[in-house]
Amino acid sequence: MALTTPCIHDEMTILRIVVGSLEFRARMEEADAPQTCAAFSKLLPFQNKLVHARWSGEAGWIPLGEQNLGISIFENHTSHPAPGQILLYPGGYSETEILFPYGGTCFASKVGQLAGNHFLTIIDGSEHLREVGRRILWEGAQDILFELA
Repeated sequence: MALTTPCIHDEMTILRIVVGSLEFRARMEEADAPQTCAAFSKLLPFQNKLVHARWSGEAGWIPLGEQNLGISIFENHTSHPAPGQILLYPGGYSETEILFPYGGTCFASKVGQLAGNHFLTIIDGSEHLREVGRRILWEGAQDILFELA
């Protein structure tokens, strides 16, 4: 009997991300960030607001405050994600947050440079990343949804 789970493609979990009217598909980086992917999967479907990052350059962020997602380690972490490499910062020096880079980014907060866990990579729709940046900068917070594809 064939397995017909829609979110699994060639052993990869794929998420659908919608920012306003723009749609993306992203691969969960389960091999490199298993704890982060497992914690985020428990939140799905996840809805929030994406706002322009204050310190990180060309990126949006989703502030999660003191929310504890149960992630106790850094995994696949970086301070310089490429556009479309989505990070989750589990908290510590700064608040828990998700970073959504659309251009050149150096992940930081008011306490200085941070490293976040690269747990999602956009694999479809990257041509819309610059438009996400334009909207969050000039139009303000945008609705964002993460769900299984």
